Amino acid sequence: MSDGLQAYCRECSAEYYRQRQEAKGKTVRAKVPVPRGHKPCPRCGEIKAHSEWELNATTSDGYASYCNACRADRNQQSYFKRECGIALAERDEMIASRMGLCAICLKAPAVHVDHCHQTGRVRGVLCFNCNSGIGLLRDDPAAEYRAADYLEGNAWKPTLVAPGVYQLPS
Repeated sequence: MSDGLQAYCRECSAEYYRQRQEAKGKTVRAKVPVPRGHKPCPRCGEIKAHSEWELNATTSDGYASYCNACRADRNQQSYFKRECGIALAERDEMIASRMGLCAICLKAPAVHVDHCHQTGRVRGVLCFNCNSGIGLLRDDPAAEYRAADYLEGNAWKPTLVAPGVYQLPS
């Protein structure tokens, strides 16, 4: 209006908006009373203190859209979908099928998804150390066989048998 005020009060405007959205077949979230210094999380539905939210300068209230716990869960789910092509539930199934243990060392908890760096195909779940070891050997089976031979005490370099004659490892 010319005086800078709206024609209807805030409550009447909100009710009119809700009716129009319902006529379109959409639903409008009910406004929840929130104490000062708190914010509701749309994912978990809990009202949490601002200390449990990450700052975000691009939002109207200065806080992220989801609480820290929900953000971490969403980020983890999107990471597995984007990088490994699997859902978090599939990873959990793989861990349960191995009874929670690493497929290589059979000791440490399996929490890392192992995948082929050339094809992107998921191979299984491993502990941090085994997954790192395979990655540091660049997914090269020949290097891994040589490492296993080395650990077993087998020579992996040619040994001199006679002058000019070398025996190659089998």
